[in-house]
Amino acid sequence: QVGHEPLPPIVGRNVLGRKILYLPGFFTYARHIVEVDGKRGLFRGLTPRLISSTLSTITRGSVKKAFPLEDMEHVSNKDDVKTSLRKVVKETSHEMMMQCVSRVVSHPLHVISMRCMVQFVGREVKYSGVFSAIARIFKEEGLLGFFVGLVPHILGDVIFLWCCNLLAHFINTYAVDDNFSQASVIRSYTKFVMGIAVSMLTYPFLLVGDLMAVNNCGLRAGLPPYAPAFASWIHCWRYLSAQGQLFRGSSLLFRRAPMPASSFPLD
Repeated sequence: QVGHEPLPPIVGRNVLGRKILYLPGFFTYARHIVEVDGKRGLFRGLTPRLISSTLSTITRGSVKKAFPLEDMEHVSNKDDVKTSLRKVVKETSHEMMMQCVSRVVSHPLHVISMRCMVQFVGREVKYSGVFSAIARIFKEEGLLGFFVGLVPHILGDVIFLWCCNLLAHFINTYAVDDNFSQASVIRSYTKFVMGIAVSMLTYPFLLVGDLMAVNNCGLRAGLPPYAPAFASWIHCWRYLSAQGQLFRGSSLLFRRAPMPASSFPLD
C-alpha cells in the first residue's frame, strides 16, 4: 500500500501469452520479511490490531444492546416492494450506526498498528509498544493524531453497506424468481457475493485511509519518495488517482507492475 517494493518485478505472461512484468506477491514478500526480520517480522502491529478488533466487537455489542435488533423489522418474502425497501433502509441505517461508532472507537489502535507495520520500510523503532505509541502520538500530534485517515475509512464503510445491502435487495427482488426451486439458496448468498464485489470498488477508501494514518508521521514510509506530505485525504486521493494507483496493494498474488512492460528489459 505504501509503495515500498524492495524486490524487482519478474517477467511473466498473461492468458494471451504476452510478456508482462509482475511485482512480487504475498508469499515472496513474506519470505523476504523473514529473511530480514525473522519470523517475528511477520507479526508487526499484531497487538494493536487485535486490540482494535476487540474494541470494535465490544462496541458493536454495546450498540446492539442499546438498540436491540428485536425492535427492527426484518425483510420478509411476503412484503410488497415498498415495504421491503423501507425495511432494508432501516436495517442498513442500523448497521451503519454500529459500524461508524465501532470504527471511531477502534481507529486509534488501527493507526498504531499501521505505523508499527510500516516501520519495516525505514528500519525504525519509533513505535515499539502500544502504550509508548499512544504517548508519542499524543505528544507529537495531539488528540487528532489518533484519528488521521478516519474520514475515508468511514466513507468506505458507509458506501459499502448501502451499496451491498441495496444491490442484494434489488437482485433478490427483481432478478430471482420465486418459482425457481433454489431461490431461497440463491438469496442467502446474494449479499455475500455483493459484499465481495463492492469491497473491490470501495478499496480506494481503505487505501487512502491507511496512507493517511502513516503520512508525514516521521516514518520513512510516510515521507518522500514513497509519498508527499498530503494536506488532506482528498489530496492523497487525487495524487493516487493521477498516478493510477488507487488500487495499489489490492491484490495479494498477481500484482501487475504499474509501468508499461515496454519500459523494462524483457529479454
